Amino acid sequence: MEIILAKQAGFCFGVKRAIQMAFDEAEKKGNVTTCTLGPIIHSPQVVKRLEEAGVEAVNDLKKINDGTVIIRSHGVTEAELEEAVDKKLTIVDATCPFVKKAQEYVKSLSEDGYDVVVVGDADHPEVEGLVSYAKGKVYIIASAEEAAHLKNMKKIGIVAQTTQSMENLKSVVAECLPKGSETRVFDTICDATAIRQKEARILAEQVDCMIVIGGYNSANTKRLAEVCKELQPNTYHIEYAGQLDVNWFMNVKRVGVTAGASTPKWLIDEVFKRIQRIAKNKKD
Repeated sequence: MEIILAKQAGFCFGVKRAIQMAFDEAEKKGNVTTCTLGPIIHSPQVVKRLEEAGVEAVNDLKKINDGTVIIRSHGVTEAELEEAVDKKLTIVDATCPFVKKAQEYVKSLSEDGYDVVVVGDADHPEVEGLVSYAKGKVYIIASAEEAAHLKNMKKIGIVAQTTQSMENLKSVVAECLPKGSETRVFDTICDATAIRQKEARILAEQVDCMIVIGGYNSANTKRLAEVCKELQPNTYHIEYAGQLDVNWFMNVKRVGVTAGASTPKWLIDEVFKRIQRIAKNKKD
């Protein structure tokens, strides 16, 4: 059984940067309380390792009264950032630069009188942060079907959650264009997301089974799994090697493996080695 690992699987630039910043703080924290505001990334295994290093994920600023707070890679709301400043906490901002740029676009569009459309998942922390920077009307739209229900507006400004697919952004924009006298669109989709999805499509067409590794709460990993499943029904989204089922590989000659941008290399290596053992047992 041949096993093919996608070239771009695993940590993207923004996630790698955030993790490095968090572990750097863990090493130097001393007696100072250090925590992340929300999970640093959507990988339970990485969050657990940080906790073991003394950096706990805390979801509510009310529980943090002193010390250092690390802003997660997805960013936080403007109000949360202001509250951290008011509390005189030491702030380590690990927000992905691409998310930061999207926040700036939302703020500037809103200040310029645009009604803002954020293309993304309403319950995702990145999107919650994005909409907080709008001072006027803001709409969270997940799909073209939802965009079809928007009313006509004078000026529409569109940004996307960084892990959205380009196809979804384009379909929402197409629905919005007739609804505005003036429409501005900022492509805020991260290149790493687009590259991973493109790679996954190509790989899924070449194999008999696809394994997608990453947190179940990771938006970009879930999207990778969806992209793969459209082309290869024999697609499985797992978080760690122990979830692999030998029955998935019956009559399988080629296996493709990819991973979301929040998935560490050590998790990918464990999955890859486990599949190798399964392949060896099949041969024996």
